[in-house]
Amino acid sequence: MFEVVIGLEVHVQLNTKTKLFCSCPTSFNHKQNTNTCPTCLALPGALPVLNREVLHKSIMLGTAIDATINKTSYFDRKSYFYPDSPSAYQITQLYTPIVENGKLTIDFEDGSSKTMRINRAHIEADAGKNIHDGDISKVDLNRAGTPLLEIVSEPDMRSAEEAVLYLKKLHSILRYIDISDANMQEGSFRCDVNVSIRPKGDEKLYTRVEIKNINSFKFIQKAIEVEVARQIEAWEDGVYEDEIVQETRLFDQVKSETRSMRGKEEAADYRYFPEPDLLKCEVTDTMMEEFTKIPELPDAKKERFINEYKMSEYNASVITSEVEMANFFEAMMAIDGVSAKTATSLLTVELLARLKGEFNITNSPVDAQKLGTIAARIDDQTISGKAAKEVLDFMMENEDSEVDATIEKLGLKQVTDTGAIEAMCDEIINANQDKAEEYRAGKEQLLGFFVGQVMKASKGSANPQAVNVILKQKLS
Repeated sequence: MFEVVIGLEVHVQLNTKTKLFCSCPTSFNHKQNTNTCPTCLALPGALPVLNREVLHKSIMLGTAIDATINKTSYFDRKSYFYPDSPSAYQITQLYTPIVENGKLTIDFEDGSSKTMRINRAHIEADAGKNIHDGDISKVDLNRAGTPLLEIVSEPDMRSAEEAVLYLKKLHSILRYIDISDANMQEGSFRCDVNVSIRPKGDEKLYTRVEIKNINSFKFIQKAIEVEVARQIEAWEDGVYEDEIVQETRLFDQVKSETRSMRGKEEAADYRYFPEPDLLKCEVTDTMMEEFTKIPELPDAKKERFINEYKMSEYNASVITSEVEMANFFEAMMAIDGVSAKTATSLLTVELLARLKGEFNITNSPVDAQKLGTIAARIDDQTISGKAAKEVLDFMMENEDSEVDATIEKLGLKQVTDTGAIEAMCDEIINANQDKAEEYRAGKEQLLGFFVGQVMKASKGSANPQAVNVILKQKLS
C-alpha cells in the first residue's frame, strides 16, 4: 500500500490596476504588446518601482491565512531564458518573502476537517505569453510584469480530493478578500502540483514530479490520479528509480496522461541573487494597521449564517462557498418580511437550478432584490410556493418584469378570504357526498382528495393551509 504526498504552488494574479513595477495597465485581452513600457520590457536604463497596492493585497492574504507577515522583506533575481521573459530573469522573493507560515483548514463531507500548512506567499513578476499559431510562435508581453503572489503549501495533502478542497478553499478566500478575480480560464489562478508516493508508514520524501499550469479543479484532480497511478505502476514493476525522475510534466487532457516537458531545475540553476535595482521592502506600523483589515472570511460567514439564520451547516456551506452567492443571500434578507428558510430554499433549490448556460449568480435575470420580494410574497401568503415557481419562471424569461406585476398578470394571487374558501369547500363536499361519508367513517386519507379538488377549483389560488383547516372543520 502506498501513501500519496502532494504539495501545491498556486500563482495568483493580483487585481491591481497597474503592474508590479511600472504604471502599465494589467487589463486582460487587450491588443498584443500594447500594455508595455521600457520597465516591463526590461530596456536598458529602466528601473522598477514597487507597486504599494501589491504590498497591501499580499498582507491581506497573510492576515486571512493567519500567517507571519515579515515587516522587512527582500526581492531577488531569478535567471531563466524563456522567449516570453524579455529580461531573461524574474524578480521574485526567495530568501525573505512577505508572508510565511500560514494555514488553511479544509472541510470534508462527513463533517471532519484538516488543517494544511502554507510555507509562504511571495511576490513576483509574471512573464508574458507565447502564442502558437501553426508553425509560427508569437510573443505577447502585455502580461509581462503583472503582479503575482505565489502561494506554496507544505506537502500535507494525501489525496487528489484533499488537493482540490484546499484549492477551492484558497480560491474562495481570494475572492472574499477581493485581491484577485482568480479566473482560472484567464490564467489569474494557476496551479503547479508536486506529486510523489511512498510506502505507507514510511516518512521519507521520495522523488517528486511537478505537473505544470493546470487550469481547472476537474483536471487537477484527474492529473493527480493519473500521475499517482503512473508512479505506483513504476514502483510495482521495479523501475521506479529509472522512470520517476525529478521533472516537470504536462497533463494531456485528451489522452488522460502526464507527459515529460523538461527536467526540473534546482535553485542553483536559477542563479538567484539579491535584486540590485530594488531597496528592501519595509512595512510600517501604519501600513500594517491599514493593510491587515480584511472582510469577513468564508468560515466566519458560514458560522454566522448558521447562528443568525438558523440554517443547516450544509445550506450555510453552499451559500458561503462563493462570495457572490453569500452577498446575494444577504441582499435577499434585506427585503422586509423575508424568512431565512424561504430565502434559502428559493436561492439554493429554485434559482440555482435555473442558472444554466450563459447565466450565473452575478448576471441572473432575477436579481437578489426580486428573488427576495418573491420570498416575501410567499411568507406573507400573497402567493403559494408553487405559484412562486411560476413567477420565477416568467421572470427568468422576462428580465424587466416586476414581482407584484407578474403575480397580477399571471393571476396567481392567493385567495385568503375565508368566506370565499368556505364556499368552494361546501361546493366540493356537496358534489362528493359519498367520499365525505367515507372520510367521516375513518378514511382520513381522503382529505388529500378534497384539498386537491378545492385547489383545482380555485386554479391554485386558494391558501392551502386555510383550505386544510376549513375542510377538516366541515368534514367533522
